[in-house]
Amino acid sequence: MRREILTFLLFVVLAALMWYGHAMQSVRNTRVPVIIQYTGKPGAIGLGGKGLPDTVMIEVRDAGARLNAYHRDHLRLTIDLRSYIHGDKGTIHVPSDALRRSISDILQGTSRLIETAPEEITCPYFTEQEKSVPVVLAADIIPANEYQMVGEPTLSHTRLKIYGQDKAINRVDTLYTEARVLTEVCDTAKVRLALDIPAEMRAERDSVDLCIITERFTEKKFTIPVHIANVPAGYTMRLFPPEVDVNVRVGISHFADVQANDLRAVCVYSPEWKDKLDVELHYTNPFITAAWTYPAAVEYLLIEQ
Repeated sequence: MRREILTFLLFVVLAALMWYGHAMQSVRNTRVPVIIQYTGKPGAIGLGGKGLPDTVMIEVRDAGARLNAYHRDHLRLTIDLRSYIHGDKGTIHVPSDALRRSISDILQGTSRLIETAPEEITCPYFTEQEKSVPVVLAADIIPANEYQMVGEPTLSHTRLKIYGQDKAINRVDTLYTEARVLTEVCDTAKVRLALDIPAEMRAERDSVDLCIITERFTEKKFTIPVHIANVPAGYTMRLFPPEVDVNVRVGISHFADVQANDLRAVCVYSPEWKDKLDVELHYTNPFITAAWTYPAAVEYLLIEQ
């Protein structure tokens, strides 16, 4: 019984292979999409109606193997609009003979083009106002644990042109990226962000690339003296303790670039009575991203001279 089943399956497989081979060699018709890319359109030219089609469906006749290749490889056609745009407004018109000729050029010699849908491409166009505006990042960036950003995140485009009618375009002074929260960012990250383009407007591109550079951070410890400021004339002041411990956060690559003399701890005397004075920490080293003292406040003794 088992041998009979295996024999039957073998004949089924052979029959399927023979049918597939025949299908690949037989000539037939099929419908195939052609993806259209447009070049040569000035940025300030707007399109009316439904715009230009992204695809054209064609019926083509050839052997099955070639038709399968068309479906698999996705036919692409580029149309240069420079020869179809004249003046500030009008109609883009790609006639049927020009469209068929262009499509035939991307088909193999054995293929015969039967029909295209649509048969021709038409679209009204007009000239819009243009304006250059800054691009502003609207995303929140949260580095991964033990990571910090190195410098500011950068956008691939900091200014872009927008296009629209006078009333609409005059209301827009800035283009914002989409509002996203980027978490667990580490090392060097590149993210594509869509632009929040107002309605009834276009931009020369609909997205920008964001580059974020992060690195691991560590802490470095120092003990530094506390300086006194605003002591009244005729008095001296003693602090307890006279020194504080300082912890600074610094990227690993700049660990050696941070020293104790980059930090200055100061207590400012106030005439209002306080048990303790807060310790203010000052630093200008750009590699220090955070710092804190221990203790955060010190006791003091004001002595008349």
